[in-house]
Amino acid sequence: MARVSVVVITYNDAGHVAAAVESALAQGDEVGEVLVVDDCSTDGTAEVLAALADADPRVRPVPRTTNSGGCGTPRNDGIGAAAFPYLLFLDSDDVLPPGAVDALLPVAEKHDADVTAGRAVRRELPEGRDSVWAPRIYDTAAGATLPGTVVQGIADHPELLWDTLSVNKLYRTAFLRGRGLTFPDGAFHYEDFVFTARLYAARPRIAYTDAPVYVWNVRRQAARLSISLRRADITNWQHRIAAHRGVVDTFRDAGAYGLAEAAQAKFLDYDLPMYIRELPQRQAAYVADWWRVTRDYVAGFDREGLALASVPGRWTARALTAPGADEPEPGAAGLGRLVELAARPPRLIPPYGDVPPLELAELEPRALPVTVEARVQTGSTTRLGLRVHDLYGRLAALHPVALRVELFERGAAEPAITVDSPLVAEGDKGWTGALRLRTADLARSGRLAVWHVRAEIRYAGTDQRTPVEVRAADHQEARRSAVVRPTGQVLLVQTHITAGRALILRVADGMQGARRVASGRLRRLLGR
Repeated sequence: MARVSVVVITYNDAGHVAAAVESALAQGDEVGEVLVVDDCSTDGTAEVLAALADADPRVRPVPRTTNSGGCGTPRNDGIGAAAFPYLLFLDSDDVLPPGAVDALLPVAEKHDADVTAGRAVRRELPEGRDSVWAPRIYDTAAGATLPGTVVQGIADHPELLWDTLSVNKLYRTAFLRGRGLTFPDGAFHYEDFVFTARLYAARPRIAYTDAPVYVWNVRRQAARLSISLRRADITNWQHRIAAHRGVVDTFRDAGAYGLAEAAQAKFLDYDLPMYIRELPQRQAAYVADWWRVTRDYVAGFDREGLALASVPGRWTARALTAPGADEPEPGAAGLGRLVELAARPPRLIPPYGDVPPLELAELEPRALPVTVEARVQTGSTTRLGLRVHDLYGRLAALHPVALRVELFERGAAEPAITVDSPLVAEGDKGWTGALRLRTADLARSGRLAVWHVRAEIRYAGTDQRTPVEVRAADHQEARRSAVVRPTGQVLLVQTHITAGRALILRVADGMQGARRVASGRLRRLLGR
């Protein structure tokens, strides 16, 4: 028996909308209708929808006569038009994985849930690399504990504020209508932020599962980027701040002051670092505008919201709002330090002053913002010269003895490469280590391998650990080299340094890998 309405929103997406609709229809007989709200497309989307409706009567096109300028109004149209007890949202450039409805609906009915939430996967296209959205909530392999549980509102689980998606949830249609829950109308971006805040403020009964229920396709080379990928435009940041302000106001209006403060902390720990990491890529005019807009907003945060943020988040807020900090200090002493404090995990880069920063003493070893640097030499053997910097005596008190270095590819099925290096003390300058591995071991047949480098500091006589992202040493430069193996095969090796000084090794195996490198370079030259 059909019990689910799927609301698809689309605008000028004739190339993808059919796949989205077909993924909804493929969920089976539980889906009674697929409402496709067309936000006044001009590209042939209407013809695609007409053909889909002719092929399956469950497809119901809902054309709009004017373009709304955003995603909220079309979704609101879908809420109003839905004819079945449960509702799912789907964007036209994404898909529902097989079994999504079968995973959500029984959980919703078993627990009499107003909302049933499942795992969304971000899929990088065309590579096909997957990552779990909000892993601390949905990825049990990463330690998430909520799947399999039910909550009544999120007051006791402020970490749920990190899940701002509307599309990974099955809603009871009557609950949305009865509580008047809608998205912001018109050209309002990051509308999911405000909708989920309104939802959480209504204290729904939410059941959680770790089953995959949504595939969020990320197309970084698309001619028209999705809103979340348009971060090079300062208006994108202004829209994000406006949406976040709407979140805080929603909770305050509902009397949920604790959630309003937790939302401010989440902004400092998640939204803000995401944009800070990209500041070195921006023009000076963008950075000046960004600094002014951000300083004005963060200066109005509640004291309680600041206190809930992580220590690096509090340090960042202070740097932005300090008296006289109307613009960032130039160079590594100012903006550069802020960028590296936004790394994952954060790090404080030397040189250090005489007085430790506030709250450093309250950090456990695992959370210390330590800097580990590497100098790279490539040839038939890849060598990393490593340096661990002390942090106001905190590491010296723990007695570092070894560094476990891990080279890994994000989203790859192959295991990481792990190499241990003993550490040698160098007076009060810190510790040094070295490791080497065959460059051929970094090659992956027929493709470009992209190796990120992280490490774990180990200490004498304790199981305490400090995880770090390995940073390129200050005088390390990006470079390319060719390695000829005894078989005659050529490996192209690139030492890459990100804007935040993170170290990445790229190894292209043979002609196919080389073509990937050349293709990527050509896309960058063309600005695509």
